[in-house]
This record gives sequence, structure tokens and C-alpha cells, in this order.
Amino acid sequence: MSDNWFLEAKYGMFIHFGLYSLMGGVYKGEAIPYGAEWIMKNAQIPLDEYRQLMERFDPGEFNAADTVALARKSGMKYLVFTAKHHDGFSMYDTRVSDYNIMNTPFGRDIVKELMEECERQGIVFCLYYSQMQDWEDENGWGNEWDFRKNEEKDFRKYFNEKVKPQVRELLTNYGKIGIIWFDTPYVMPIELCRELRDWVKKWQPECLINGRIGYGLGDYRQMSDNQMPVLTYHGPWETPVTLNDTWGYSSEDEDWKSPEEVLERLLDAAGKGGNLLLNVGPDGEGRIPPGSCEVLRRVGEWLEKNGESIYGTLPMPDTTYQIRWGKLTAGPGRLYLHVLEYPRFPYEILTVGLETAVKRVFLLENGRELTFYQSYEPARDEYRFRVLLPEERSEDLAVTVCAELEGELKFQKLCQKCNLKIEPVKPAE
Repeated sequence: MSDNWFLEAKYGMFIHFGLYSLMGGVYKGEAIPYGAEWIMKNAQIPLDEYRQLMERFDPGEFNAADTVALARKSGMKYLVFTAKHHDGFSMYDTRVSDYNIMNTPFGRDIVKELMEECERQGIVFCLYYSQMQDWEDENGWGNEWDFRKNEEKDFRKYFNEKVKPQVRELLTNYGKIGIIWFDTPYVMPIELCRELRDWVKKWQPECLINGRIGYGLGDYRQMSDNQMPVLTYHGPWETPVTLNDTWGYSSEDEDWKSPEEVLERLLDAAGKGGNLLLNVGPDGEGRIPPGSCEVLRRVGEWLEKNGESIYGTLPMPDTTYQIRWGKLTAGPGRLYLHVLEYPRFPYEILTVGLETAVKRVFLLENGRELTFYQSYEPARDEYRFRVLLPEERSEDLAVTVCAELEGELKFQKLCQKCNLKIEPVKPAE
């Protein structure tokens, strides 16, 4: 993997898979809200009862080669897998705790299988690890229905005896890890977060750490779940996004985002300089739901033809106005105009504020040259860039227009000059 692999990747697959997948978001016949992977806590399931899921965890339909191939064919460049989620169950062969996948009927190390397939298929392998919440450990954060209140626990003991040894296992037994993806640091003391960062870098100096290690100690900014910054964020960042309304598998949730919605989020992230980490949740048998596979396939087909406009792109300068018909991304010497809402006659798209001169314009998918116009109106101090599209659009999710530029990409800023003097509002007496 290159030194800049994360900046170039733009698109990754998140996989939430664990004991909770067997329950499908349902407990005692009732759908439990707020995340199927949180069902143990949200339904206050006693640990002794939840642990019994180990006795029937046997996802015979899981296939690491097929899973990684799905990510690759979908255009994803990296894969993040939940080695240990908040329930404390390890999906790999750990010597630290017997609460792991090797003590189930399945008895196979899924982390190892995925790691080997990622190496074979050229996908960067990354791991999720819940460093603070652990509902199985008496000193882990979160389980107050089986154990003491959080503030009464010996978290340092948990940190030393489970977190650090397991993080070491993951970083020394599973090849080169692209990212270790921490989560929910909550009130974890900053000194422990620093210690954890140093611990990761000791075993794999080049392994990236996501922002949820806490206190700005990560190697990149982690946006909130399913959230997108309003403006371009100048620095590496990533937003994790669900394909439906939950992370773990839910038998009650087939509210899949459409391929158009996923692509719009990917374009939005890439245009603002970040990555989209899109989640899938295999069911208890290890099958990724067909509805999500179809969405991934459609977006992957679009990327196969138009990936140049996503991978390795640069953060866009903030534009003067909102783009009503689609999204913009930018590469060296190029501006990509992604048409999500195809115009009616005269089939024209308008971008206001582009100062850079354009040399030529063409459709990225087939190289067809397009007519374009650039103008500047001094009275309004406004630049306009118009492109005439073909009358008939292609069947793609978005028509991508490539504009070759004569210089550095530049958008004008809104003029601050005005003659109207606005007096400050006086407070009411």
C-alpha cells in the first residue's frame, strides 16, 4: 500500500458482524430500536443469557473470498471489520479471553480469513476494536445491569489486561493493518488514549488510527455517523454510513439507500476531501443481504467507468453557490461535474464562480466532446461556466462531465462590498 493510500482510496466497506447478528434486532419477539448491534444493552439482556448465543453461532454461509470480492467489485479500496464490538465478543482467535469465535460451533478465525483474502485481492485490511465499551467484562464500560456502576469499575485493570493485549494480538498476528478503528471513547482519560496511541504505533508505526481514539489523537478526522460536513474539510477525514438504518443485521430493516443516494454521498465526501465508509451487516448465517448487494453492485459499475473522478481526487474549494443539478469533484488539472438531475431542453448545466479557464469538456464515460461557454460579467463581478449536454442521457446513475483546466482550480468568493449600512439591533429595555 502506498503512503497516501487513505487519501487516494475515498471508498471503503465497513462490516458489522458478531453474536448480535443471530438476533437480527429482535428480542423476545419485539424489535429493539437504536442499532441491532446494540441489542444486548438496549434490551438489557443478562450476560449469562447473551453468552448462550455462542452455542449456536455457526455462520456456514460466510465466505471471506466472496465478501472481499464484493468490496472489490463495488469499487471499494479498503475493508474495516469488527474484531471486537461493544458486546466484548472477539471474532478472532484471542488468547486473552475465552469469549471468542474459536469457542463456537463455527470455530474459525474470520479475521484471519478476511486478512488473507484482502492480501490476495488487493484490498487494504483494517480492523475495528471497541476500546472502552465492553459489556462482557466486569471492568469494561457500559454494562451496569450485570456489574457495578461505570464510575465504580477498575477501568485501568480492564485496559491493561484486555485492551492492550488484544490490540497487540491484532497488530502482530494479522499482517499489515491499514487502520485500527476505535469507537465510543466517551470519558476515557486522555492519558490512556495517549498510551493506546503509543501502543498501536509501537507494533505498527504506519497503521492509521481513526479519530475516535479521542482528544484529537487520531491520524484523521472521524465524522459522526451518517453525517457530512457542510463545507470542504481541509485535512484527511472519513464518514461512516449505514446502507439501511442500522449497523448490525436487522431482520426488521430493509430500508436500503438507493444506488443514487449512495453515489451522491460518495460524491459529496470526495468533493469535500474525505472518504465514505459504507457498512454492510451480514446475517447470522454470514450472508450479506441481497438488497444491499444490489446497491453496491450498481455503484461499482458506475465507478468502473467513472472512477477517475473519485479516486485520488483533491478537496474542492468551497463554491460560491450551491450546485442544483449535482456534485463537483476535482483532480489535478481537471474539474468533474456529476449530473444527478439531468436538465430539460436546452440540456444545459450552469456553474457560477469558476474563475479558471477551461480548455475542453467531454463525457468521462466515452470521451464525447461537449460544447461549453465561459463568460465574465464585470457589473455583477460574476463568472459563468455553461455546458451543453447530449439530448439523450446515458443509463448511468450520474452523467460525469470532465473539464480540462488551463491552470489551478479557483472559485471566486462572494463580494463583501455593499452600500447599505446595517445598524446593530439595540436590546429591549
